[in-house]
Amino acid sequence: MLRFTIRRLIAAAGVLVVISILTFMIFQIIPNGDPAIRIAGRTANQAEIAQVRHEWGFDRPVYVQYVKTMGKIFTGTVVSYSQGVNVLDSIRQGLPATLSLAIGAGIIWLGLGILFGVITAVKAGRFTDRALTVLAFIGVSSPPFFLGALAIYYAGYKAGIIPLAGYVPLTQNPAQWFTHLIAPWLVLSVLFIGIYSRVLRSTILDTVHEDYVRTARAKGLSDRQVLVRHTLRNSLIPIVSLWGLDFAQVIGGGAILTESVFSLHGVGQFAADSIQRLDVPPVMVVTMLTAFFVVLLGAVVDIIYALLDPRIRLSA
Repeated sequence: MLRFTIRRLIAAAGVLVVISILTFMIFQIIPNGDPAIRIAGRTANQAEIAQVRHEWGFDRPVYVQYVKTMGKIFTGTVVSYSQGVNVLDSIRQGLPATLSLAIGAGIIWLGLGILFGVITAVKAGRFTDRALTVLAFIGVSSPPFFLGALAIYYAGYKAGIIPLAGYVPLTQNPAQWFTHLIAPWLVLSVLFIGIYSRVLRSTILDTVHEDYVRTARAKGLSDRQVLVRHTLRNSLIPIVSLWGLDFAQVIGGGAILTESVFSLHGVGQFAADSIQRLDVPPVMVVTMLTAFFVVLLGAVVDIIYALLDPRIRLSA
């Protein structure tokens, strides 16, 4: 287990380095990617732009700029080019909203995805299966900004059931925290519920024909025992993989549309604003944050694999 953990940490460090280099280079080669021009402003002349370029170190080689930027990131002193704010402080301010959105929505889409997947598999070919299949395809086809707009208009503006927008910290008012997030949770979950239920349905229908399932039935176990102890337990492996990756992406700013529609001012919205400004430091930090959570949850998923399927063992 120790060797596995060490290999995971080394792999995580390598992934973060590669991703940071690629992200930095992309912003170096895109048109109008010179940050000195954006910092100096549209009305600046060449002398002013050259002065800004020298002050910020943009006149030095690319690898020097990269090392300097990474040093500022790890020391917590990296500053946004266009916004002039400390990047880590801005992410720290938006992280509670993003974590609240990700944890709540993750629990909802995982629970309902498993529930609907099991129901459609058990009722395969019947009316319930067809009805939930149609709902799943509608959910997958509905973009978050569309569902969010409908929720704000009908449940917020018309009915007054939910707040129109904004985020209230959990420590400030738990009740307001919940009411402000219930609509974003549901909107963000709809897409994943449809995907997870379809994946689990097909996996269960494939698993029921395995030899160990037929052996369990031959031993006299009830259908419910076979479903819970054998079929469902092994069918959850791809669901666990999907959930780990999706949850990590949401934490790393993957819920940009949902955060923007409901004005949550989380990491995703901060990343979207930075991308529009071609601001390298915030995008690099958010990208590395996403990669870190993907690698971390990937290791956790590997451990859960061994718990779900005894045939899977972590290599020493």
